[in-house]
Amino acid sequence: MAKAFATSDVGKAREINEDYFYISFPDDEIQLFILADGMGGYNGGEIASKLAVQTAKSYIQTNYEKNKDDLLNLIKSSVQYANMVVYDKAQENVEISNMGTTMDICLIYQNKAYIAHIGDSRVYRIRKEVIRRLTKDHSYVQQLVDEGKITKEESMKHPKKNMLMKALGCTTFVEPDVSVHGFFRGDTLLMCSDGLTNMVPEQEIKAIIKENPTDATKLLVQRANDLGGKDNITAIIIR
Repeated sequence: MAKAFATSDVGKAREINEDYFYISFPDDEIQLFILADGMGGYNGGEIASKLAVQTAKSYIQTNYEKNKDDLLNLIKSSVQYANMVVYDKAQENVEISNMGTTMDICLIYQNKAYIAHIGDSRVYRIRKEVIRRLTKDHSYVQQLVDEGKITKEESMKHPKKNMLMKALGCTTFVEPDVSVHGFFRGDTLLMCSDGLTNMVPEQEIKAIIKENPTDATKLLVQRANDLGGKDNITAIIIR
């Protein structure tokens, strides 16, 4: 039985909050958590993130029973279906034709976390004293780090750190990363948009979560705002 806490905030620099999320109740049969960080002109990001989350959620809930033995494929298919819906919506109106969104899905089942990921929102697991990132940013800067052209530290300040190599809703087909990880008693999962990770260092994120079992999402958002709040900030904690 997973227990979740979530906080989302517009931050200090943006007019509207283009992040959108969904979290299950502890007694729901399907323990499902979804986060999307939208982008695109004229409300496009707001439309993309909400549409993506609602579409993926509905797809998973509809197909869950017959796909219990292949949950990785279920969440992957849900992202691809959401991609198609958002892409089709973007073609309807020139003002939102450039819209897209990141997406992270976390489905908890029998001590495992099934994760689908696209973009630069992140999922972390904290186990004992170690924080481990379970997703890899689909960003230009991450590519530079992988190629050894810049360091992880340099990537934090890079002028193009918001440039995505992959997002949902921008092309007709998308291939999300999917993975499965152990999720045991005492573990904590954090799902967050880059409005948090671009402002607050990972070790500080871990310390805040460890020290504040119930208020951590609010405190993480507050800390990101204290450090500038340059983007929308969303944090979901699953215990």
